[in-house]
Amino acid sequence: MIKELFNQDTAPHATNVLVGKLGEILVRAVGKPFDYAINWGRLWSLWPVHLETACCSVEFGAASSPRYDVERFGIIEAFGSLRQCDLIVVMGTITRKMAPRLRMVYDQMPDPKYVVAMGACAITGGLYFDSYNVLPGIDGVLPVDVYVPGCPPRPETLIQGCMLLQEKIKRMKAR
Repeated sequence: MIKELFNQDTAPHATNVLVGKLGEILVRAVGKPFDYAINWGRLWSLWPVHLETACCSVEFGAASSPRYDVERFGIIEAFGSLRQCDLIVVMGTITRKMAPRLRMVYDQMPDPKYVVAMGACAITGGLYFDSYNVLPGIDGVLPVDVYVPGCPPRPETLIQGCMLLQEKIKRMKAR
């Protein structure tokens, strides 16, 4: 039977069928462990870029302090360029004039990219929700993955939001 499959004179289409089935078997056997390994690397090495416009930035700084230490959760301190970062944490009030620049920062990041909206101002506009130039949340500009509520949110809340983001990354299919 195998000799017939590889004999091009008798059955030229049979080789294509064998290769196609072999490909399906490999995708099924290797796909899940491969996705797991890729996502494991992604969730323990999040490189954030911060867009800080209000008091939430102080709480993010506190979360980076030795008391809370977000690095043990895989969130590396913010350094490097936008082309290296895969997580954007939006903190504070976003105005209509700032929205295109926020989108430009998001577009410069490599895929896959994740967005965390931190604080009441980034989620709903906060205290300034009825102002003519304040956006009522950033979800109209960027696809938000995790919302971290509070005004300003405590460092524990930010850590919980990052853990929720890690759970979401763990369930994702690797591209």
